[in-house]
Amino acid sequence: MAEGAGDPQLCLALDVGGTKLAVGVVDRSGKVLFHDRTRTPRATDAEALFRVVADLIEIGRRELDARGELAAVGIGCGGPMRDGLVSPLNIHAWRDFPLLERVRGLAGLSGVPSSLDNDAKALALAEGWTGGARGERDYLAMVVSTGVGGGLVVDGRLLDGSAGNAGHIGHVVVEPDGRRCGCGARGCLEAEASGTAIEQITGASAAEAPPELRQRAGRLVGRAAASVANLLDVRRAFVGGSVALGYGAAFFLAAQRELDACARLQFSAGARIDPVLLGPEAPLVGAAAVGWRGAGLDVLGGRA
Repeated sequence: MAEGAGDPQLCLALDVGGTKLAVGVVDRSGKVLFHDRTRTPRATDAEALFRVVADLIEIGRRELDARGELAAVGIGCGGPMRDGLVSPLNIHAWRDFPLLERVRGLAGLSGVPSSLDNDAKALALAEGWTGGARGERDYLAMVVSTGVGGGLVVDGRLLDGSAGNAGHIGHVVVEPDGRRCGCGARGCLEAEASGTAIEQITGASAAEAPPELRQRAGRLVGRAAASVANLLDVRRAFVGGSVALGYGAAFFLAAQRELDACARLQFSAGARIDPVLLGPEAPLVGAAAVGWRGAGLDVLGGRA
């Protein structure tokens, strides 16, 4: 694939979340040229949900065809997942759903290099490619939204794990004997600080949460980040997602205070937690990073 200014090769990026579905057209520099989105239907039928995804992809593909050449498809989706099968905890219609195979089978996508990864791992790639982690060799990326996910870059490499689920920080226990999580355990970060959990606690939209709950969410995220810093010698954390970014300074100040209190070893003291630099574009840039990485582009600049 030739690189350079005016390169017509483009990636079709798909972000699948519990609240929204988004499609984008992203070039080889990480620039989002087009995007569209819709709310994730509360469908209980796997095929009904996929039809919405397929329609959104068709919108993106037609836009891409008007701009250049389709060179890769990248998908970021909530986990867990294995071998192209997805079972997002916040999308109940899909359990072991063959998302990657089904996308590859859509009109116009046959034969195009297509790749799937966890949305938070995709975020880790995005922040290392064009965001705040560019040049960093060790960092944690987190999504705090409908659910909570994470991705880890250690020694300059994205950690995958045996089934591709490494870095799933949403299921680190931060409140022993806490709320029951969708995974079946108690006190997971996702069960305590996700948008879904906050809505269950308050009975209202997570966006309407009072200041004390916003600060509590940040505090618990900082606690989980401290565990990662202490365990893996990682001193930077970048957090995105509608809850974290929506709650803003109160969330991040609480997270940093808890990180400071809990990461006290010589190598972890002074670790920092910051908002993702890419902001709302991060999920689509991340999905594109998954696609470009699968097509052979070294998005981490020698660190993939």
